[in-house]
Amino acid sequence: MLSSLLKEHQAKQAAKKETREELRKEALTAAGNLTDALVDHLNVGVAQAYLNEKKLDHEARQLQQNAANFSRQAQQWLQLVENFSSALKEVGDVDNWARSIEKDLKIAETALEYAYKVGPSNP
Repeated sequence: MLSSLLKEHQAKQAAKKETREELRKEALTAAGNLTDALVDHLNVGVAQAYLNEKKLDHEARQLQQNAANFSRQAQQWLQLVENFSSALKEVGDVDNWARSIEKDLKIAETALEYAYKVGPSNP
């Protein structure tokens, strides 16, 4: 009777030890799976941050290129406006010169008409 109780007790202890070992293995597996899931989740976040950084770098380069193009175009426009302004001044100078010549020619015309009317052939 005592030996059967001892065997029964040892069998229960062995079963409990086996159950504990199985639970320990399951816990280790679950902890490993959790660790893998956490690492994967973190890697997704890191990968997303890296992709965002690449996009920002690309957009920053594009913005810098667009700003350089805009600056170049603005300089070209300024040059065109300056050339146009200079041309307008020249047109104004030519117009002034033409008016001055016209005035001088009218004075010469008036003098010639007067000389013709008053000239030696007319008494």
